[in-house]
Amino acid sequence: MKAYVAGVGMTKFEKPETRSWQYWDMVREAGAAALEDAGVAYTDVEQVPVGYCFQPSTAGQRAAYEIGLTGIPVYNVNNNCATGSTALMLARQLVEGGAADCVLALGFEKMKKGALGGGARGGAADDWSATSPVARHYGIMAARHGFEATPPTAQIFGDAAREHMERYGTTEAQLAAVAAKNHRHSAHNPYAQFREVHEVADILAAPLVHRPLTRLQCSPTSDGAAAVVVVSERFAAQRGLTGLVEIAGQAMTTDTEESFASGSCIDVVGQPMSREAARQAYERAGLGIEDVDVIELHDCFSVNELLTYEALGMCAVGESGKLVESGATTYGGRWVVNPSGGLISKGHPLGATGLAQTAELVWQLRGTAGQRQVPDARVGLAHNIGLGGAAVVTLLRAV
Repeated sequence: MKAYVAGVGMTKFEKPETRSWQYWDMVREAGAAALEDAGVAYTDVEQVPVGYCFQPSTAGQRAAYEIGLTGIPVYNVNNNCATGSTALMLARQLVEGGAADCVLALGFEKMKKGALGGGARGGAADDWSATSPVARHYGIMAARHGFEATPPTAQIFGDAAREHMERYGTTEAQLAAVAAKNHRHSAHNPYAQFREVHEVADILAAPLVHRPLTRLQCSPTSDGAAAVVVVSERFAAQRGLTGLVEIAGQAMTTDTEESFASGSCIDVVGQPMSREAARQAYERAGLGIEDVDVIELHDCFSVNELLTYEALGMCAVGESGKLVESGATTYGGRWVVNPSGGLISKGHPLGATGLAQTAELVWQLRGTAGQRQVPDARVGLAHNIGLGGAAVVTLLRAV
């Protein structure tokens, strides 16, 4: 049975403590928008997977109860930064497997100010200690590069950037070009946390977080929520729903021995996972990267966008710096990558990110993205990754 996205909604992503709201307020806003967009009521919803990382157990119920009290199953989902797309995957599986005809996937985060750490607490410098779920990942980093007094997540991705520069001649300007592109795209996104345009020179001159990454190349901590209504073909036909977007293919992968065997931060931060998830998603959809028009990918740091170009097959390994520099990944190029502004500029409330990517792609494939619209977009790809680890690639197709 095919699964379709019938409705999407999201809040504006905000700097923590900017807006006086609780996580259930965010979810009520995003969930209500998605239901209205789909043209269904909460009483039509049969199951609800809810993604978040930093709130307590059963926060999913507390959030969903703001939309309705119907007694349906609510699942609490946590898969680090890939949490939102994991909730979407559960929704798709419930529909494709025939367990439900209408599922509401929710994702949210209310975060603390400051740099994101490497573990569930989201900020402490010792998050990669022996008890952390990412201890093995940070151990690889420390063995090769040492451990510095910088935010650990920025550190592991920054070290991956250094390796890419040493191995392939990637330049700091090419890394900055990723951020400049995404900041430029977000200027037209009313949901984005940051809408200022920054040029490459500005990005290179910004305060250093961990060499070679400056602050404008790092995704911020953010508050916000997003929601997606997933329905069966049967339900859509019965209700006469319009504006559907097909989930054409989707795959999740986790770490294998390849992630750790080389001792490379490029592998530890997830390039092998992303490559395999993309391969599986292409196979299931009967599509390839050559069929894709618009991409929302996990640019938690500028280097990860370059690593993901290679993992998705957009260019050969080592050629991603040249690819972004060529203009191939912006308007007028071969693909438009992160028209929303991406995580770097739109923001990154962990549990909401994967669902917000889906919302942007649905708007693009419907042709309703306004000034951000990618001309004649028919196929979109979402890529969402979390250390520890999970990578989800989703292919969406206009109906």
